[in-house]
Amino acid sequence: MDIIAEVRRRRLVSKESISSIARSLNISRPTVRKHLQSEAEPVYQRQHQPAPKLSEYKPTLVEWLEKESKLPKAQRRTAQRLFEGLKEEGYSGAYDSVQRFVKQWKAQQKRTPSPKKAFVPLAFKPGEVCQFDWSQETVELGGTVQTIKVAHFRLAFSRKMFVVAYPRETQEMVMDAHDRAFAFYGGLPKQMVYDNLKTVVDAVFVGKERRFNRRFMALANHYLIEPVACTPAAGWEKGQVENQVGNIREWLFTPRARFATFDDLNSWLALRCEELSARQHPTCPSRTVASCFEEEQPSLRPFRAPFNGYVEQVARVSSTCLVRVDRNAYSVPAQWAGCVVSARISAGQLEVVAEGEVVARHERSFGRDGLFCDPWHYLPILEKKPGALRHGVPFQDWALPPPVQTVREKLAQQDRGDRTFVELLLLAQKTGLDNLEVACELALEAGAIRGSVLLNEMRRLHEPVPIKPLQSAADWLLTAEPQADCCRYDDLLEKTYVH
Repeated sequence: MDIIAEVRRRRLVSKESISSIARSLNISRPTVRKHLQSEAEPVYQRQHQPAPKLSEYKPTLVEWLEKESKLPKAQRRTAQRLFEGLKEEGYSGAYDSVQRFVKQWKAQQKRTPSPKKAFVPLAFKPGEVCQFDWSQETVELGGTVQTIKVAHFRLAFSRKMFVVAYPRETQEMVMDAHDRAFAFYGGLPKQMVYDNLKTVVDAVFVGKERRFNRRFMALANHYLIEPVACTPAAGWEKGQVENQVGNIREWLFTPRARFATFDDLNSWLALRCEELSARQHPTCPSRTVASCFEEEQPSLRPFRAPFNGYVEQVARVSSTCLVRVDRNAYSVPAQWAGCVVSARISAGQLEVVAEGEVVARHERSFGRDGLFCDPWHYLPILEKKPGALRHGVPFQDWALPPPVQTVREKLAQQDRGDRTFVELLLLAQKTGLDNLEVACELALEAGAIRGSVLLNEMRRLHEPVPIKPLQSAADWLLTAEPQADCCRYDDLLEKTYVH
């Protein structure tokens, strides 16, 4: 009707030509003449576009659309791809019919209200169930803004919560989080409810059947807990901890938390979890979470010993006595160069195991391309190559005690001073660094900075000269008491007078 009015106004009022009206409105001249003869909207309007060739293929097209509506948007076919699929099925009609039908079907689906989800209220016995989940938060650690992972635990009966932060969401972090949570609660529940995490579940089968991760099952066997995995995309099965994730983000991470280290952050989080226990219990308004936890705590099984939660991988020691683990290099004692060892990776520590014994320990780094060397691992090499003491990476920033560092600098100015200091280190490896520190203090006080003096002092400190025990009075007693004989005196007198 708007076009009819525009055509009539331009022609009858503005006296514009029919050709000009047709060009500006992008319609034909016969249509312009038809509109000039009518003041009302055309009576005929097509409400349904017939598509006779598409009719027999509509069930197939609807089946495809319903199946693909459950897929992610990126995996759904466009109308063009659907048209090409119908052509392979024998469809000989036009693309417009397919496009129009797909558009109408999608519009109809949007107008159809989806049924509201209904749930059954749940109740849990004390000590029966604990729920677990991860969340992602943003904090400032050591002046750097970074994204962290937060492990959430929630006892289903008392609603007692526990959260702990980590740099990553890996399996060793999951196991460490369980140790911390059970120590925090002072006991263990019967069941733990999880999502289908890759660190927990290896395979999802029909129904509730799962194949749990072998290493995770070692943790479950240690604590004697029953792991339960939720149905995929059914977060309501652990709705308490799902709700806790949003609450914790609002209560503890808004505004942004700022701490120096992860240890400081986790200490604060544990303290805040205790403080939040004073809140009202959601289903028992007359009680607090803390009072309900006091009732639940005796029902938890005792927490006796933490699980040694590490992930193990095989690595080969390089010629520079290093193993690469998680994009970082860590040193190993020189005698294991070129050997295959086992790296045990835990949440905060790395242990290197060779022939069943731990041969190296390092604090774990979560950066990249880091080099972490223990100078004591390279002493056997210094015995043959003492010159490496000056420029060797492990020895350049070695934080030695001040007296030892002073002696090192003075010996470096002497001939064969490097070899002398290496001999001192080799002896200190057996007797202890404290022994070397005392020997250096004594040598500095005496002003005798020589290898022989230092080595002598160290040996004396380590193996002092034994003191002979004093003889007791019992050792002085005579076994045969002499007899008194005055004649002996007379004999002496006679001999004296004779002479």
